[in-house]
Amino acid sequence: MPPYSNRRKAIKNILAGSAALAAGTAAVPAFAGGEKKTAMLKGNVQHSVCRWCFDSLTLDELCVAANQIGLKGIDLVGPKDWATLKKYNLISTMCNGAEIGLTKGWNDKQYHATLIKSYTEHIDLVADAGFTNLFCASGNRNGMDDETGLKNCVEGLKRIVGQAEKRGVVLTMELLNSKIDHKDYMCDHTAWGVELCKRIGSPNFKLLYDIYHMQIDEGDVIRTIRDYHTYIGHYHTAGVPGRHEIDETQELNYPAIMKAIVATGFSGYVAQEFIPTAADKLGSLRAAVTICDV
Repeated sequence: MPPYSNRRKAIKNILAGSAALAAGTAAVPAFAGGEKKTAMLKGNVQHSVCRWCFDSLTLDELCVAANQIGLKGIDLVGPKDWATLKKYNLISTMCNGAEIGLTKGWNDKQYHATLIKSYTEHIDLVADAGFTNLFCASGNRNGMDDETGLKNCVEGLKRIVGQAEKRGVVLTMELLNSKIDHKDYMCDHTAWGVELCKRIGSPNFKLLYDIYHMQIDEGDVIRTIRDYHTYIGHYHTAGVPGRHEIDETQELNYPAIMKAIVATGFSGYVAQEFIPTAADKLGSLRAAVTICDV
């Protein structure tokens, strides 16, 4: 249909521009010393990338690329690697390492003692490093109903959210799909996550809205963002289906989604979390950032 054809042409133009960006050293100066050299981005979106998606690169290599592309930092980097980020004037845009895992989380009281100890330590580590966001997960249902899960999460998280408020750290629970990638995960719909935010009642507890995951489990992405943006502290991207590049091969219209995010006044970070399939993985990352730089 014509609208899709126009969209394909638009994305091809974006990709062509990104290829030129990758080739032009004037547009993207090389990183030198401790100075951060960035690409000429519009400044409406604070861009990041998830470390695990580019684990074929050393962290130093990814940091150099991040500076060249114009990223603010790298997602899902824990304390042992923060010194490397700082060497390149980057931040950990979503800190991790306090969680037990995705399947064992705050919805199960048997993990509360371990989680409270770990998060108490990590909140201070994050704050002392000058960072803000700290990842957390609901855990799997394992037969538990949603209301019990909510009550358990509230009980545990309220034990640490006061410290997070004092230290300026935002605890951020990720929304993940339970249909394809994370079977049985509890925080798999925005409404459940929003209800958790309301019950905790703190500006230092937010949701990580993963666009890929929520497209799979509930769809209606732009309306959801508009309705619940006050509860969202962070975004992740990836193509649907497949979790690969966010180009014309997938179903989501990322320029429109990003415009909706910007229109809410969002000032946090948008991290690319796709698994690149192209031989030029960093080229795919440059292209994705360009597509999202509205």
